[in-house]
Amino acid sequence: MSSTTSPPILPISNTTTTAQSSQPPIATPAFRNFISNITESVRNNLAQRRPWSELVDRSAFSKPESFSDATLRVRKNYSYFRINYLTVIGLVLAFSLLSNPISLLVLLGLLSAWLFLYLFRPSDQPLVLFGRAFSDRETLGILAVSSIFVIFLTSVGSLLISALLIGVALVCAHGAFRAPEDLFLDEQENVSTGFLSFIGGAASNAAVAAAAATPAVAARV
Repeated sequence: MSSTTSPPILPISNTTTTAQSSQPPIATPAFRNFISNITESVRNNLAQRRPWSELVDRSAFSKPESFSDATLRVRKNYSYFRINYLTVIGLVLAFSLLSNPISLLVLLGLLSAWLFLYLFRPSDQPLVLFGRAFSDRETLGILAVSSIFVIFLTSVGSLLISALLIGVALVCAHGAFRAPEDLFLDEQENVSTGFLSFIGGAASNAAVAAAAATPAVAARV
């Protein structure tokens, strides 16, 4: 008389899900997708920049006849050299931050806090500091207050504003004295020349990718 024994039933565990949720934020697919979209958007926009030789062509510089003429030149030159101008402003910002390492570290710390404590933190893992668990609303409030304090009540804000003003002044000075008569700008390019469209496009693309990869972020908001 033969007896059949059924194989033992093994408990099913969500080890894979637990392992994915226990990953550090920097190793999650959402964060990698965010960085990939930022990098791709910046690369695509930089590929549309004008030759730097056109930007610094000494034979094209002349004094504007009036203030209205200078304003018109700035508008036309910005439409044509948009990416170059934004690159110059970005370099001024980078130089200002590199010349002040403390402000750079504070700004990087603030950005890291937003990324790893809120945007890319797993929704099933509450933020725990000093033995206390913080809800998503409390975390958002702390980060918002910290951002206001860092930007408006420390030297970081004045440094960023000063660098932006210097960069914009350089752009306006170049645009006013660079005669745009030899520039050829088609209508399609002129339509897409909103202020800071380069940065806005990169940020919006990355935000869409991050939101798609981390649905919990939308639920938190």
